Amino acid sequence: MAEKPSEKSPEEPGESIPDEMWERFVQDSERDIRTSEAPKEPSARARMVTERLRQQEARGELPPGWRTGPAWQEMNGRAARRRRMWAIIGIPLAVVVAVVAMKPSLLPGDFFGTDPGSRNAPPLPEETAPETTAPGSAPGTPTLDKPFAGSPALRYADGAAGIVLPDARPVGSFSKDQVAQALERTKSLLVDANLDRETLLGGRPETVLDKVLDPQQPEMLDDAKSWLREPGKDNDPLWLFSRFDPDEVRLVGDVVKTRGRTTFKAGRDGSVAIHADYTFVYALAPADPDSTEVTRTIVRRVLDLELADPAKYRATPGRLMVIRHDQDLSNSACDVYDGFLHPQFDSASAPSGAPPSGPTTDPYDRSRDIGASGSESCGTVSRT
Repeated sequence: MAEKPSEKSPEEPGESIPDEMWERFVQDSERDIRTSEAPKEPSARARMVTERLRQQEARGELPPGWRTGPAWQEMNGRAARRRRMWAIIGIPLAVVVAVVAMKPSLLPGDFFGTDPGSRNAPPLPEETAPETTAPGSAPGTPTLDKPFAGSPALRYADGAAGIVLPDARPVGSFSKDQVAQALERTKSLLVDANLDRETLLGGRPETVLDKVLDPQQPEMLDDAKSWLREPGKDNDPLWLFSRFDPDEVRLVGDVVKTRGRTTFKAGRDGSVAIHADYTFVYALAPADPDSTEVTRTIVRRVLDLELADPAKYRATPGRLMVIRHDQDLSNSACDVYDGFLHPQFDSASAPSGAPPSGPTTDPYDRSRDIGASGSESCGTVSRT
C-alpha cells in the first residue's frame, strides 16, 4: 500500500495535499495493481533452454545462421521480387516455348534433332498402310560421312530393321507356326537379295537359291540361277537381286536404308499369299578410294509369294513360290544388261547407257503402283 507523504513543515514553501485527494489516489493505485497482470516467472524449461543457449554462445557453438541469417522480412522481400520477375519474364518465355514447339525450325541449329538433314533425325514410324503421297523434300547434300543427307531415306530404318513382319495366324491348313516360318523366309529372301553385302558386290545369294525358293516351281529356280550365270536383256538378275560392280563403285558405310511392309492372307485353295513391298536406298561412291563424291541408287521391289499346300499342289513343304516380281530401279544406266546397277554421278562427263526416254518419277514416292507404271521404260528421276 502506498505511503502518504508527511506534511510539510511550516518552513517549507507550498501547500499540503488535501486528505480527500490522497485517499482517492491510494484507492486508484490499489485498483490498478489488482487489475494489471503481474510479471510471470520463467518456467523451469525456459530457464534451462536460456542457460544452455548462453553456455553455447560462450563456447562459440551457436548453430550456423543463428542471428546472422537474413531477417524474414528480407527473405520475403526477395521472394516477392522473384515472383514479380517470373511474372515479367515467364509469360513471354512461355509464348516463345509454345511457338518453337509448333515450329522448331525457328531455332538456329537443330536442338531437337528434327531437321531432316540431321544425322539425329527421328526415324519414321513403321509403315502399317499404303502411303498416299510422296515424302517432302529434305535439305542437305550427301557426303561420305552423311551419305543419306538430303534424302527422305535418312529417316528410313537401317537394313533388316526396316523389314517388320506381321503377327502370324493360322491360314487354311497351315498352323500359326507354319505361317510364321513362311514370313521369316520372306524376310530372308529380302535380306539376302537386297541387303547382304556379298550379294550387293556381285556374289551368289545362297539363302534365296538354296533355302527359300521352291525347287518344285516350274523354271523359277533354274531361271534365277541362269540370270546370275549369263546376264542379259532377257536374263537380268536385277529382276530379283540388287548388285553393283565393285570395279566401278564402292558402298558407302555399312547401312542400306529400308522402308516397306509385308502382309499376308489366305490364297488359292488354302495357300498363304504373302505380299512384300519395299524400297532400298544404297549410298555409293566411285571405286577410286580418293573420290569423295556420293550418290544414291533407289530400288523398289514388289513381290507376291505363295506358300502352297503340298496336299493340293506339287510343292516343297515350307518353300516359297514367286508369283510376281516387279522392280523400279532408280539412278541406274538405261539399257545396260550386264547384271549390275550402274549409278550416275554428277562428275561424269557423259552418262553411261542410253538416254532416258520415259517419264520423270520420284523414286521415294511409295504411293505409286510400279506394276502399272510401265516398268519397262527407262525414265528420269526427280531426285536421288
